[in-house]
Amino acid sequence: MAISGIDLRAYVFIDSLQPQLCSQIGSTARGFLPLVGDASLHVEIAPGISVNSLLDAALKGTNCRPSAHVVERAFGMMEVHSEDKGQVQAAGSAVLDALGMEEIDRLKPRIVSSQVIRDIADYQTQILNRTTKSATMILPGQSLFILEVHPAAYSVLAANEAEKAAEITLLDVRAFGAFGRLYLCGPEQEIDYGSEAAIKALERLEGRPNEGR
Repeated sequence: MAISGIDLRAYVFIDSLQPQLCSQIGSTARGFLPLVGDASLHVEIAPGISVNSLLDAALKGTNCRPSAHVVERAFGMMEVHSEDKGQVQAAGSAVLDALGMEEIDRLKPRIVSSQVIRDIADYQTQILNRTTKSATMILPGQSLFILEVHPAAYSVLAANEAEKAAEITLLDVRAFGAFGRLYLCGPEQEIDYGSEAAIKALERLEGRPNEGR
């Protein structure tokens, strides 16, 4: 029986986790750590408490492992992964069956803001490196790309596609909450390539209209 009253905010399938994103997930995960090249599925719903039932549906009958299980009052987010892409797709099908929905019933990503700051100043790099709290750091003179997306879970897809397309450094990706945020840095041309790939990946996704406020 389908779980009623659930809003499928985001459904994000990634065929192959890139090294930096994989490491970023591993540095914050409270569950089982993914490996480079694993397939991954992020699902975000509202209300948050129902993510417990969806994670149960995803794990039973597959060999997938969860790295994230976030329950907030408004939103819930889960991630499962496996080296077997078919197993992750099966987990996704189980989630959609539990909801009585299809992938197209998700919200379409809405880019709230995006900006590139070129030749970044020394003092701003120090503030950013304290704020992102990552093992990687932005250096003076590099370019910085910041993306804000709604719903939040779509930030992981943007990060993965940017890393595929360009020699960038992933500073931070925040995949739950009211909005998702992505911070990339690197040489100016590489940031141009990476930011373009991130935005195009989000624009290609189909889903329900997401007009926002």
